Amino acid sequence: MLEGNGRFINRPTKTGKKFYDKHFIYIPTKVARDSSFPFNLKDIIKVRIDKKHNRLIIEKLEQHPLNEKKKSV
Repeated sequence: MLEGNGRFINRPTKTGKKFYDKHFIYIPTKVARDSSFPFNLKDIIKVRIDKKHNRLIIEKLEQHPLNEKKKSV
């Protein structure tokens, strides 16, 4: 299945005496299990906003930026 309805939610989390927002996007199981779904668990992703077209773009990063820094040290 290449299309389904997900949900954007906030789950506030208490750390010490403060609450912090944690935002999640739920992807329907049938979409995530499709053979053409582009992400695997633990993939590092880039999230950006396209204001012109009013959409959120999520892309897989080929290499994690922190790993690149570690290699050059």
